[in-house]
Amino acid sequence: MTGTDAPRGALDRATLVAELDRTRRRTLGLAADLDDADLTAQHSTLMSPLVWDLAHVANYEDLWLLRAIDGRPSTDERLDDLYDAFRHPRRDRPQLPLLSPDEARRYLADTRAQVLELLATVEPRDGRLLDGWFVYGMVMQHEHQHDETILATRQLMGERATAPPALAPPVTASAGPKTPGEDVLVDGGQFVQGTDDDPWAYDNERGAHETELAPFRIDTTPVTNRAFREFVEAGGYDDERLWQPAGWAFRHEADLHHPQYWSPEGAGTWSVLRFGTRLDLVDDEPVQHVCWYEADAFARWAGRRLPTEAEWEKAATWHPVHGQRRYPWGDDAPDLSTANLGQRQLGPSLVGALPGGVSPWGCHQMIGDVWEWTASDFTPYPGFDAFPYREYSEVFWGSEYKVLRGGSWAADTLAVRGTFRNWDYPIRRQIFAGFRCARDA
Repeated sequence: MTGTDAPRGALDRATLVAELDRTRRRTLGLAADLDDADLTAQHSTLMSPLVWDLAHVANYEDLWLLRAIDGRPSTDERLDDLYDAFRHPRRDRPQLPLLSPDEARRYLADTRAQVLELLATVEPRDGRLLDGWFVYGMVMQHEHQHDETILATRQLMGERATAPPALAPPVTASAGPKTPGEDVLVDGGQFVQGTDDDPWAYDNERGAHETELAPFRIDTTPVTNRAFREFVEAGGYDDERLWQPAGWAFRHEADLHHPQYWSPEGAGTWSVLRFGTRLDLVDDEPVQHVCWYEADAFARWAGRRLPTEAEWEKAATWHPVHGQRRYPWGDDAPDLSTANLGQRQLGPSLVGALPGGVSPWGCHQMIGDVWEWTASDFTPYPGFDAFPYREYSEVFWGSEYKVLRGGSWAADTLAVRGTFRNWDYPIRRQIFAGFRCARDA
């Protein structure tokens, strides 16, 4: 959050109102410079028209901050159908009778006015939705997750994309880049994975449980553009031995030769397309826009592997003396010295740029910059209890999805912590994802 680690401490209405406002200003700002044609078009079949995201955010807030809390009936069941993410796949949403951009904005404004009116009188009480103001945290995290989706959609507009606004001062390097490929030893033994203490944690992060790990080594930084370029130029995309069978099939089906948005410029130089502008590839940035199969193939090429999500979480949050921490650096909220989050800049910062965020084991940038693919399938923790609805986590369990950890530069501080679990298909490249490698000790 902005200067206050609200989920850890006592929350009051003024803090909730301020965070609701900050969240909404970000959402509206991401759409403010786009015309109606861009808001209503589908820029990729992987994504919804942006106007769907706007109205879906309003509908979700209506459902959880009005109806679930106050027992109000639906004001328009037609909207409940249109903006139900499980009834209509993304590819089909352009054919729906969606609200116009102006209508979506009015829906957002009208719903928010009612939410603030109700918040002035509602009292925290026994019951899971309002315990620790959980439902408000859930709704704001959901909106920030859609904001990250909006950013990914804007990037998919390709050469005609325009840069969205940065929301805070950019991260600047305060230390020289770490050596790509350098790794550190993480001791074996038990540690506590997951959480029971964070009132705004999602159901899939619960409950806290002891996990036993053998000693392992893990990269101190995410894999860089330089290191990944070496894999590309060494023929890594053409060596079937490095790829999972399904990954090799996808590599051919999608005609993959390098990360998404890269382009060879001759004489061993590369550029990257970032929000409509073609830029020189920066060697010491973490690589992003690679799918799980690409990450796994690189790790094999490098004689390593992807870390499991348990290994990732131990390296990120576990202090060998003090135990579990919310972030690699401790329990204090992220700031400019610890993590590149919150759309401060439109891409990752250089590896080694944020030594204030280093974990007890010596790992940099485990929070922010790029989501990090892990080796793990998305499965429940022991004693999992779906709350407040099955469709957030439970319907996605299984080997179809791989877990990502740590957040990206596009993720908000409110929606990222050391226990947070993201997941996606192993073929997804449009997300702001990279990875780091591990190996057995």
